[in-house]
Amino acid sequence: MEENPDNMFNKLSDEILRLIASFLPPGTALETSLLSIRWRRLWNLISVQQGTLDGIACSVAEFVAHFDKLDPLKHPRKLQFRFGNGSSLLATIAANDKLQVDFSSGDQQEFPKQFDWNLQLISRQSIVTHQPCSSTNFFVKTLHLKSVGYLTNESVSSMVSEFHFLESLKIIECNGLKSFCVESTTSKLRKLTIFDCPHLEFLRLRSLELWSFRYRGKLPRIWPEYHFNLADAMLDCRQGPGYINSFKSSDFDPTLLTIKNVEVLTLCRWTFEALIWPGLSPSRGNFQFYKLKELWWIDYSNEGCNSDALIYFLKLCPALETLFMTIDPKSYCISSTSTGLKKVNSQNAELGHLKVVKLEGFTKQEESECSDHFAQEEDDIGLTSASQH
Repeated sequence: MEENPDNMFNKLSDEILRLIASFLPPGTALETSLLSIRWRRLWNLISVQQGTLDGIACSVAEFVAHFDKLDPLKHPRKLQFRFGNGSSLLATIAANDKLQVDFSSGDQQEFPKQFDWNLQLISRQSIVTHQPCSSTNFFVKTLHLKSVGYLTNESVSSMVSEFHFLESLKIIECNGLKSFCVESTTSKLRKLTIFDCPHLEFLRLRSLELWSFRYRGKLPRIWPEYHFNLADAMLDCRQGPGYINSFKSSDFDPTLLTIKNVEVLTLCRWTFEALIWPGLSPSRGNFQFYKLKELWWIDYSNEGCNSDALIYFLKLCPALETLFMTIDPKSYCISSTSTGLKKVNSQNAELGHLKVVKLEGFTKQEESECSDHFAQEEDDIGLTSASQH
């Protein structure tokens, strides 16, 4: 945006502009960076520090502690911390008590060293010793961690231990991460998101308050504990299984029991065919996703429209209101089990609550075939009450 020399704000000092922004809500203050190049410069001031790997935790914690969210331009809201040989992190404070820490600016190895990561989250009430770098002015409730690696995971764990009010945690693109355990039995962690960690093979979740779990990438072995409150689950595992050894449906049983009570679910067709359907033995004849209201189904398209797996899954969801179906030709697939699925007589209730069906990624021919296929199954799954878009 070009500067207008007649603009009265151009005649004001930086100190006065910062004072004006201090009276605005955090979100509105952030929007001032769009007004002009000068406002953008004020908002994007970066504090640059040099240190060692061991100094990461305290440097970020002190950076957070000195930030004043009532006057967001008083101190820089971005920290670039340089350590090692050319490595650095960029920490950015955003509105709504959010902190983003990105290590991707450092040197990236083509074959990163694999590591196991145990992240323990502790509530403030459970702390009995004084923490030397505890934050005081800015309560981090949402934390995004990107490209944490073998060299930095311990420093990050130490840093996270300072954020005693954390409610949402997002882990992104951590190459080399082989296993991950998050323990928050005394904290209020409610949302956990893990995206695009290509080497992850094992995931352990220990959280009493976890409400949302969203995962994207190759499917690891998942061991959930204290899962009673989970309401939103995303298992976008269209890349297939994330471990070399053969997988068994019994490996998925703990996860199945965890997602059984969710209200919102994202699931791939191959996951149902390989890991859920084989475990639905006659002894589980009454098994249902009885609270599920919104389903996002990820399918593949290598055999025309074959919705038998979806049709059978829908019979397990009597409360479903909204169905999204996405076709991804690159999605992992297994040998079809549709013949066996069609032979099963389900006694579950019809989908009397289903109102919206949305199809994405279909060709016109595939969409027509699927519509015809659904029409043939109307009597079984109650699609007569649904609106297809």
